[in-house]
Order: sequence, then structure tokens, then C-alpha cells
Amino acid sequence: MDKLAPKKEKLPEWAPQEGGKGFACHVVEGVEGGHDGIAAYSGTKPISGSPRCKRPSLTVNDYVEGVLKADRAILGRTITLVESNSAAHMELAQKVLKKLLPYTGRSIRIGITGVPGVGKSTFIEAFGRYLLEKGYKPAVLAVDPSSSITGGSILGDKTRMESLSRDNRCFIRPSPSSGTLGGVARKSRETMLVCEAAGYDVLLIETVGVGQSEITVRSMVDFFILLMLAGAGDELQGIKKGIIELADAILITKADGNNKTLAKAARNEYANALHYLRPATEGWQTEVFTCSAVTGEGISKIWSLIDNFRTKTMESGAFESRRRRQALKWMHTMLSEQLRAIFFKNPSVVKALPEIEKEVLNGTITPTFAVNSLINIFEGNT
Repeated sequence: MDKLAPKKEKLPEWAPQEGGKGFACHVVEGVEGGHDGIAAYSGTKPISGSPRCKRPSLTVNDYVEGVLKADRAILGRTITLVESNSAAHMELAQKVLKKLLPYTGRSIRIGITGVPGVGKSTFIEAFGRYLLEKGYKPAVLAVDPSSSITGGSILGDKTRMESLSRDNRCFIRPSPSSGTLGGVARKSRETMLVCEAAGYDVLLIETVGVGQSEITVRSMVDFFILLMLAGAGDELQGIKKGIIELADAILITKADGNNKTLAKAARNEYANALHYLRPATEGWQTEVFTCSAVTGEGISKIWSLIDNFRTKTMESGAFESRRRRQALKWMHTMLSEQLRAIFFKNPSVVKALPEIEKEVLNGTITPTFAVNSLINIFEGNT
């Protein structure tokens, strides 16, 4: 094998010209077909029989059987398939979901939201550990915010739930929000179905944060928990945002140490405010509690509340009624997304869009006129 010639170092484009050899950062030319500085072949001839690491493709039955057996590797691959925007993957995913559907719907779906810094991940870890001790199988779907610039996500929730993520009885799946309204990943509903089919009986859906758009989480869960901080000046703001009207329970977090007194005071303020608001669920009165993920105080109480909620709403029929309405809303949401995709893939729209966008940027036409023009083009009226 020929000896590889040494690669020439050069400064990156953004480096100062006067940096010279003393500049700490240099760019080294890579090698073809290799990794970690090791070439896959020498000269121009590939090394015969070089191995290619590629996972074998799975059939519909492979996915279904793996999920039903709670095979964590196949479960992860199934969720990746569901989240894919590839047309071929979406078609395969729907076939898988159709076969898994009879095994779904047997969990309690819990949405957890709150302002950034309120301690959502910390609470979920403490709550998850409690559920494991009680013999439940929790699955956590943590939605991370996606960058509006790069589209990327850190997906750090699993790292923050260090103890819970090490327990094989629990399944944690961080997913990017991908700019979806409410910070709930577009495929989260289907991911919940996959987890239910795998035998997870408590689904915890953690959202990005609180805001007007965060109410989207309400349309996909049975029980909705709002986490709030004491003494942060957000008591009135929480009521103004309207998010409090959608909560089945409000938890004042970090109720320990010197903050315990403030937490109790905040609990009383929210409890008084709830008297003027309509309950989020028919036949259920929203309650306010304090809790501490550090000491564990209040964790068992919230689970008793959720268990009582499920029993009461199942007896009244409100539980199933909400799920049916959610399924219908889900259908309409997916229909809107599909129609949007069809619109922007239309050849006539693709051809006309750049020029119409330019006119809107130049101020020669209004956005409303532009929309009407594009719709007429889509419908073939021009």
C-alpha cells in the first residue's frame, strides 16, 4: 500500500490573515472514503471487500412484532420511521400503525407544561421514579425546541433525566418540535400510539414551554398539568395567558427550603383564581398543589389525583368522549398539513411562487392579493 502524502494545513476562511502559524485553529484536508484520518483505500483503487455498515431493512411485520415485544431498538426505529417526512417512510409507517392500532389506547396520557426553568424535566424524573416504584411502565416524550435558523435541536431532556434514562423499565424519547405550533412534534400523536402498543401504560408528554400556542398539547392528552413557579411574578400572567383554563391540575414547583412558604402563598392565589374559571374537563374541578422534586413531597399526591381523575371521567363518559374529539381534531390537523404539502408541490405554484414572492417583497402587491393569485393558479383558473 502506498504511503499517504502528508496533508497541507491551512487557516479557516474566518481566521485573521495575520494569524500565521501561531493561530490555534487549522483545517486539514480529509481523506477519501475513510474516517478518523484512516483512508478506506489507497491511490485510485478501492480496497476489495471493504465492509459497509448498514442496518438491514425491516418489514411491516418486523416493526410490529418488535414493538409488541417491547424491543427498545426496534421501538426507537419505529418512532424514527413515524417521524420521517419521506413519502415512502410515511406509507410504511401507516401500515405499521394500522396493525398496532388494536393494541393502543390503554395508557393514561399526561401533558406537562410550564415556563422555561420551572423544572419540568426534574419533576418528570421524580414522578417517573415514583411510577416505576409503583410497578408502572412510563414513557417520556420530551419535545425540544428547534432552531428557527438552523432547524436543529439540542435534545437535552434525556441528559437532564439522568437517573430515569438509565432504567430500562422506562422509555425516553426526545424529539424536535420542528417549528410545530405549541412545541409539540408533529408526529407526537402517532409516537404515543407506538409506545402504548409496546406496553407503556403512563405517557408523559413534556412540552417546550408556556404560551398562547402551547394549548396544542391539550388536544392530545387526557390529563394536563401546568407547572408554575412561586415568587416569579407570573401568578397574574399565568391567568392572563389563558393556559390556566386548560389545566386539570396546577403544581407549584420547588416547594422546599426557604421557597416553601412562597409556594404555599402562590397555591392559595391560584386556588382563589380558579373559582372564576370554567373547569378544563367536564365534571372535574381543577386543583392546585405544591411539590418538590428534590424532597419528593407532593409527588404521590399528584398521582392519586390523576388516578382519581381517570376513574371519575371514565364513569361519566368524559374520558372516551375527549379521546374521540381528539381523534377528529387530529384528522383535521393532518388534512390541513396534507393539503398544504399538495399545494406547494403543485408544478404551477412552484413555477409562479418566486415571482409572486418578489412582488410582495417589493411592495407592488399585497400578501392577500398574492395568496388569491396563487390559489387561482393552483385551481387552474389562470
